Amino acid sequence: MKVAILGRTEILYDTTLLLQKMGYEIGCIITSKEAPEYSRTSKDFEALANSLNCPFLHSSNIEKVQEFIEQLPAMEICVSINYTGVIPESIINLFSIGILNAHGGDLPKYRGNACVAWAIINGEDKIGLCIHKMIGGELDSGNIIERDYYPVTIKTTITEVFNWMNTRTVELFVEAVKKLEKNINYQVEIQSKDNLKALRGYPRLPEDGQINWSSSNIVVQRLINASNKPFSGAFTYFEGKKIIIWDAEIVEEYENYLAIAGQVTKINTDSIEVATGEGKIRIKTIEIEGSITNPNTVIKSIRKRLTNHQ
Repeated sequence: MKVAILGRTEILYDTTLLLQKMGYEIGCIITSKEAPEYSRTSKDFEALANSLNCPFLHSSNIEKVQEFIEQLPAMEICVSINYTGVIPESIINLFSIGILNAHGGDLPKYRGNACVAWAIINGEDKIGLCIHKMIGGELDSGNIIERDYYPVTIKTTITEVFNWMNTRTVELFVEAVKKLEKNINYQVEIQSKDNLKALRGYPRLPEDGQINWSSSNIVVQRLINASNKPFSGAFTYFEGKKIIIWDAEIVEEYENYLAIAGQVTKINTDSIEVATGEGKIRIKTIEIEGSITNPNTVIKSIRKRLTNHQ
């Protein structure tokens, strides 16, 4: 079976390599300008296409993409991640099986943007990863071909979920292609067309990581976990300076206490404890003025408080 590659990211690059290793012919590679955080560039995809002796296109113009594919020998299926343009039905129809997309979210519940972060913030006990068929002009709505889950606890960060997804997505793509090769009608779930049965996630911005100390310690911990690397981190202020919190944990209660939310309640040898609107958080690693350090090197007194403002 001949497979087209459309999109960007190191995940798509690794998927291409594994598909080729598994005996699939790569019919073409189409990419566009990479985002700054990607470790694989358009030049890497061009070099890969040259090594596989397959046609290559670098373009964000969807009309050029369609013209390019139409001039090539027929291909049964396309694998796509993070292409810069919206892929119309006219391009999907160029492939007898269609176009597969990877989505970090438990479809249909989590569609759209920042689904992993929203799932952590919402306290889900697992996060889905889906390979689904694309439908032109629609968002994450095609039938699901493969799915897997990553278990989530109060200690789970978005960093570890992404690390799992980076590896598992490649494997799921290949598993999906193999199953569709045997049965073009294979699917694990037909997604409902009722939008009220789905949950749409909208983009999160760096400023959404600001901690409200009046929230419970569980809410604060989830925000820290969901804002972690590769994102800009959950943050607060101390004496007018911004502090990013990279590592923290829930404090198991050991006292009855009265404290203002944001109050430093204990200085440990390698951490500090802070009161929230309900319960406490133990902060273990912070970043301040570009330096990553233990918080007790900066905050040295229980008379100090972390605030929601400069």
